[in-house]
Amino acid sequence: MNEKKLGFGMMRLPRRGMSIDIAETSEMVDLFLDAGMTYFDTAFVYPGSEKAVRKALVERHPRDSYTIATKLMASAVPTEGMAKKELETSLKRLGTDYVDYYLLHSLMSSNYQKYEKYHLWDFVKEQKEKGVIRHIGFSFHDGPELLEEILAAHPEAEFVQLQINYADWENPDVQSRAVYETARKFGKPVVIMEPIKGGKLADPPFEVKKLMQKENPYMSPASWAIRFAASLDGVRAVLSGMSAVEQMKDNLSYMKDFVPLSESEQAVIRKAQAIMGKSVSIPCTACSYCTKGCPMQIPIPEIFAAMNKRLDQGRIEEAKADYADILAKGKGADACIECGQCEAACPQHIAIIEQLKKCREGLSG
Repeated sequence: MNEKKLGFGMMRLPRRGMSIDIAETSEMVDLFLDAGMTYFDTAFVYPGSEKAVRKALVERHPRDSYTIATKLMASAVPTEGMAKKELETSLKRLGTDYVDYYLLHSLMSSNYQKYEKYHLWDFVKEQKEKGVIRHIGFSFHDGPELLEEILAAHPEAEFVQLQINYADWENPDVQSRAVYETARKFGKPVVIMEPIKGGKLADPPFEVKKLMQKENPYMSPASWAIRFAASLDGVRAVLSGMSAVEQMKDNLSYMKDFVPLSESEQAVIRKAQAIMGKSVSIPCTACSYCTKGCPMQIPIPEIFAAMNKRLDQGRIEEAKADYADILAKGKGADACIECGQCEAACPQHIAIIEQLKKCREGLSG
């Protein structure tokens, strides 16, 4: 039986001006459900996302025809009461009286103790007993040692959401393979986020594209990334943060009747991993967690995207032009006051302060 493993990540929804385009989102939702997919992923801290889920999904389809995952982010608020209030707010935004999957959001070394301090594990267990939450889990951005510590301390966690993609499989900063193997050691189903690495693997280096096209000229680079993740054992869903109908149609073209990677396709992935391992690009996925608390309101992901055109693709003049556009709209890398807020929030553990200095030097003039 074909497993419906594609999940609709609703962090990067299509926009019309400053607002989420509900009409296009609704069309994407309909295509997703018609293909037999059911897993929708949102979060309290995704601007406008939960309300868009209500309008495009909850108000238009029977509640038993889909599942919703949303998240509580303790690091976004200063008190225990405010953290616990997030669930109530999420339910109101979503227009539902329960969520199927509730995650403690983005646990890592810099914040995981706050979830303990605020008694949030006890809170989600209580809410599950009340039927407000069906399944408890957490999303994670750190190494295997911390993951093992959390899973050992909290057997109530029924699943874990991990950043896994073929480019980061052996990346020492992300450790996709090691954290995946740790989750499986504890018998936990895995939900995969960032399988396309914030869109980077939809447009990989030329050498990687050439390998993939030679093996199968009809499959998009994004499809290779998602199928790699979905081919792993114990995967409940692979989230794709789709922002256009065309992306939805492409994903459904190979995930509606999912076929795991063949041996020859796995060999192509191994070659791609070797190439990507040499990449000098900044590993930013444009999640924008770094910008939420930036006192200088620096558009860090946009600056890194411009720099990556230079670092990974050699498009120097285009990179400088992009940076000039950023400066024309607001502040650039030189506005950084080195407060460190961004680095504490970054799921990729990027040395943002140092990288901004390099961007200033590499993109100015």
